[in-house]
Amino acid sequence: MNNDGNVSQDAASIKVFCLIGDERIFNFQSPAMFQAGLRAAGIKGAYVPFQVAPEDIGWAINALRVLHMAGANVTVPYKEAVVPFMDELSEGVQIIGSINTIVIKEGLLKGYNTNAIGIMQALKEVGFKAAGKPVLVFGTGGVARSVVFLLKWLNAQPIFVAGRNPTKTENLVKQLGGEALDLEQAAEAAADANLVINATSVSDPEEGPALARIVEDMSLERCELVFDINYHWSSNMWQALARRQKVRFMDGLAALGHQASHTLALWTRRKVESRHFLAALKAGQDPA
Repeated sequence: MNNDGNVSQDAASIKVFCLIGDERIFNFQSPAMFQAGLRAAGIKGAYVPFQVAPEDIGWAINALRVLHMAGANVTVPYKEAVVPFMDELSEGVQIIGSINTIVIKEGLLKGYNTNAIGIMQALKEVGFKAAGKPVLVFGTGGVARSVVFLLKWLNAQPIFVAGRNPTKTENLVKQLGGEALDLEQAAEAAADANLVINATSVSDPEEGPALARIVEDMSLERCELVFDINYHWSSNMWQALARRQKVRFMDGLAALGHQASHTLALWTRRKVESRHFLAALKAGQDPA
């Protein structure tokens, strides 16, 4: 504020971005990651996390307009819940049914999903080609939907989807493709899969004992890559699985860096290479 009591031009030019999620949001590395991206882009801005209760998600999304946010991310468990509150949906969101990025322009909210492109670029970096190969995906939430959408587009086949909730698993494959399995069936399908992807939020065996028992008994006879969408877990049952079976392992760090690069470009029309985001992510040790 200047001597006349007015907001200075420099202060008015600061852009504020945010991340919307539940109580897990404060464990995420997104603020540090996007602050690094904003600096690399030469943008004066701040990126802040907002914890939102399930019953308040509609109010929170509408508040983005009132607070003049420059852009927003959405994380678990609200990626699907925010869809009805958008003014417009990208083509990808119309197919996938979940949102992780909101672009705000002239008071209108448009939902995007940058998960799929981040995962695609991460797979490309390690040289995995999905076409014609069987894939096993664990999970039925927003990230899993993005994974199945991408694998379908990359012509992976067959695509097996394993989830704890049979109804959610069946709904996902009806909308996006693939074959639904329960967790016990997934253990058998793993033997034929060339790629195993964990798209659940569970990497630590203590957080999902039932899933951990399934993973413990899996045999990866043809597997080329185990890909855990999560990252920075000190105890990771997917990484342990890959090590036991002598299979290459990749966590979600690279995918998140590419995803963030694409998100920032949607918000600001400025392209920042993923390495700037990854440098900040690698400096942290918390799960996201």
